This record gives sequence, C-alpha cells and structure tokens, in this order.
Amino acid sequence: MDANESTTEERGPEPQAPRRRGRRRWVMDIRPLRRPAYRRLWVSTIVTAVGSQLTAVAVPKQIYDITGSSAWVGAASLAGLVPLIVFAPWGGAIADTMDRRKLLLITNCGIAVTSLLFWLQAFVGLESVGALMLLLAVQQAFWGLNAPARTASIARLVPEDELPAAGALGSTVMQTGQVAGPLLAGALIPVIGLPELYLIDALALCVTVWAVYRLPALPPLAGTAVRRAGVKEIAAGFRYISGHTVLLLSFLADIIAMVLGMPRALFPQLASQTYAPYGEGLALGLLFAAIPIGAVLGGLFSGTFSRARRHGRLVIGAVVAWGVAIAGFGLSRNLWIAVAFLALAGVADMVSMVFRGAILLSAATDEMRGRMQGVFTVVVAGGPRLADVLHGTAGSAFGPRTAVAGGGILVVVVMLALAAAVPALRRYRV
Repeated sequence: MDANESTTEERGPEPQAPRRRGRRRWVMDIRPLRRPAYRRLWVSTIVTAVGSQLTAVAVPKQIYDITGSSAWVGAASLAGLVPLIVFAPWGGAIADTMDRRKLLLITNCGIAVTSLLFWLQAFVGLESVGALMLLLAVQQAFWGLNAPARTASIARLVPEDELPAAGALGSTVMQTGQVAGPLLAGALIPVIGLPELYLIDALALCVTVWAVYRLPALPPLAGTAVRRAGVKEIAAGFRYISGHTVLLLSFLADIIAMVLGMPRALFPQLASQTYAPYGEGLALGLLFAAIPIGAVLGGLFSGTFSRARRHGRLVIGAVVAWGVAIAGFGLSRNLWIAVAFLALAGVADMVSMVFRGAILLSAATDEMRGRMQGVFTVVVAGGPRLADVLHGTAGSAFGPRTAVAGGGILVVVVMLALAAAVPALRRYRV
C-alpha cells in the first residue's frame, strides 16, 4: 500500500464531489466531514478546543492569585515549554512505530487525569505554585506525545486532495476556541469559581477519548520496518527533514513568520501608550483577539483556497502577506485600523497554517509523518515564545511601533529572499 493510501474502513466510502457553485465556491470546504472517522475526530476537537482554553486561563490566573507576581506566570510558561520540546519529537517517533489510535487513547487519558488533578488541588485549596508547575509540565508532556499522532493520523482518514480542507476545518475550530475559551472563562470564574474550569476541561476530554476509541486501528502500514522509538529514530527524523528541501523550507517559513513577526509581547505596552485614548483594557482585549478572529474568518471562507494545488506558492504568499499586515499594524496609530491589520494577519496565518500542514502530510511518507509532526509541534510552540523575547527586547530598545513594523518588513524581505534562493518551495504542488 502506498504511503498516501488508506483502507476504505479508515476513510469511509468515496463521496461524490459535485461542482461547487455560487457561494459554495468560497465558503468552508467540508468534504472531509463526509468521512466518518475524520468527522468523529473533528467533532471532539470542537469540545476540547474550548475546554483546553479554560485550563490555559485558569493556570496563570491561579498562579497570579497565589504569588501576585507576573514573573511566576512567565516561569510557568517556561515550565510548560521545556517538556513540550522534549516530548513532542519523541511522541512523533512513537507515532511512527505503534498504532496511532492506541497512542491517542493513552495520551488523552493522561491529559484528562492531569486536568482532574488540577481540579483537585484547586478544590482542596493547596495553593502550591510548585504543584501547579509540575502538573503543567506533565500535561504538556502528554500533549507533546499526543499532538504528532493526532495530526499524522489525518492523512490516513482523508485523501490527499482533501488535506488542506481538513487542515482548515481543524485550525478554524482551534482558533475559535482561542477566542471563545478565554471569554467563557472570564464569564464563568465569578459564577462557578476557578476550580470548576479544570473540571469542565476534564469532562470535555472524555468526549475526545470516546471519539478516539471509535476510530479505526491506525497501525504502521504493511511493509514498514519494526523499530523502537528512541534517540536514533528521532535523529532519523531530523535527517529526513534535512534531506527533503520542501519540508525544511516549510518549517523555515513558519519560523520566519513567527519569530520575526509575532508582536504579542508588545501588546500591553501598545495598549497603555499608543492606544491609551481608546481605553487600555479595550485596546488590550482587541489586540489579543484580533489575530484569532482573523484566522477564524479565514477558515470560514477557506473554500476560496482549499482546493488550490500550488501549496508552496501559497505558503510563500501567506507569509509575505503576514509580514505586510504586521508592518501595517506597527505603523497604525488608530486602534481600529491596527485591529484590522492584525485580523488580516490572522487570515494570512490561517492560509499558511493550512498549506504548511498539507505539505507535511503529503510530502512525507507515512512512516515519517509522526516525527515530522513532532518537529512541527516544537516549531509552532517555540516560535512565538522566541518572538516574545526578541520583540520585548527590540521594543525596549527602539520603541514598540518601530519594533513591530521592522519585524513585519524583515518577514517580507527574508521570506522573499529564501524563496528566490531556494526554488523548491515555490515549485511544490500536488
């Protein structure tokens, strides 16, 4: 069986693909939802996308309530990043050596138990920052083991031409969760209290466990060599990336966009200085919400691009568009214009995310997909955090607006230079 093939049981029967007319040409492409296995996985994501954000709000809120220090909140973020960097590549190697459904069951149960422990420590009033950071590290370790298997499984559940649409569906749900989850958390804390946020997340994870249980078995394809998921296999994944230029370029495109162009570390300073006349609280909320909102809008209208075949050019164009939008944001003194530029950046980020994900799933063989997704998880999680350090330093040295605009311009220049110097990405198509 070819690396891009799968059984009828996994994908379901081939649905008819009628010609899209009128508004159906530009609204979200929902063809992957006709595949029963993928539909189960996607529906579970709707629930957990919001639930996970409740915990993402509750942990820093509880740490700040205990310590009164933002420095401890930042330290907790680092405590979550380190195990993710360690366990995501290992999780990718494991996903390439065992039944991915079984790995998803184990890791989702682990995340759910961790959420229950979060609830328990809050319910009994433990008030231990050390316990919170330990639980966060364990949770992120499980998530690092889970994420590569989850994403790599998609290529076994939908055909190759539907991978961009599947990516848009999944990313739209996750971005919606990033908007709705924090808003829901802010509304629920005064009503039901902080501990119950953890409990809701744990219950939501039960839906995910059920959905994964209903998936077909996803063992390594026939003919794949039996391996152990050790350091040797992780190293083999990195060698595979270095030997496949288009995969390496897809990672570099995300690093360029996020490290040079993600300005979120400067949002508080911009809200208190540049946009203070609009109200600092309003400005801060709008700045943080604008990119996810733009990404959701991009997903809802993903029918305009999800059937495109020149994936490489779309990644390049999306990263350049991100850089232009970020530069425009940095130059804007009007809050509403600034928010509009950030929303456009969110649309560009959605397009980039969709096609980078499709490239990783289509250009890599099935026996390497888990490891590619492990590296992808580290890049996606680590890039914005490196950007926080870079932009925070540049903002202090040159001023926030100059740092943001300069970063956006650098994204455009570096991405175009890379595309010109190494043509493999711009030539890639399916």
